Amino acid sequence: MAEYIHATGGPFFHIGRYMLMIKRCFAKPERAIMYWKETMVQMNNIGVGSLAIILLISFFIGAVSAVQFAYNLSASMVPMEFVGLIVKESMILELAPTVSCLILGGKIGSNLASELGTMRLTEQIDALEIMGVNTISYLVGPKLLAAVTMIPILVVIAACTGIYGGMLAGSLSGYVSSTSYIQGVLMSFVPYNIFVMMIKSVVFGFVLTSVSCYQGFYAHGSAIEIGKASTRAVVLSCVMVLFADLILTWLLLR
Repeated sequence: MAEYIHATGGPFFHIGRYMLMIKRCFAKPERAIMYWKETMVQMNNIGVGSLAIILLISFFIGAVSAVQFAYNLSASMVPMEFVGLIVKESMILELAPTVSCLILGGKIGSNLASELGTMRLTEQIDALEIMGVNTISYLVGPKLLAAVTMIPILVVIAACTGIYGGMLAGSLSGYVSSTSYIQGVLMSFVPYNIFVMMIKSVVFGFVLTSVSCYQGFYAHGSAIEIGKASTRAVVLSCVMVLFADLILTWLLLR
């Protein structure tokens, strides 16, 4: 990674080129219907294509969290209803947005970088530019719009699935009954936490998609660079999501 940054102009070069790419994403489209169709395709790929893995992972995260919290509380005088409360708050504030976007960073990030990297190395992007198409706006813009639309929906689904998985695991393990768990979930609801979750999911979706598209769009060299670009996209998007998580948590939960 350090060799790549040094060989391609240093970190400030990449930051500047990344900002210019984001600026060109919001240029006025030449034909709105083309952009709309591409956005629908990307919404299907990002949203529907990632639904199964989000459901699976969030269910087990909620289940494991509930069992671990119940085990730790079983030796204390704390009512077991707090298991539902803790799982709910953990899923909403941190586990659903952050873990889901880290998983999506691996799945979506590698796909976007590979797709754009292949188009770059096979000169499809050059052909579009010769035809007068704003390639960044056409290829990257719909992906960003689809991500900031569908990823918050996936995060909400992940939170609900994790809470349900916690209830099922708690009742099956015998630590906490479904009634007590639901009472804990309904206890002390804070609407602001939902707002924080949605802000995080939108920012994370934008970050992981834009970073992955940047790595793929500016891939160069031989075919082996596609694999390297995909690796960089996954690593950088995950790191940037964690960094954004720290900043947003500090700003929104002060």
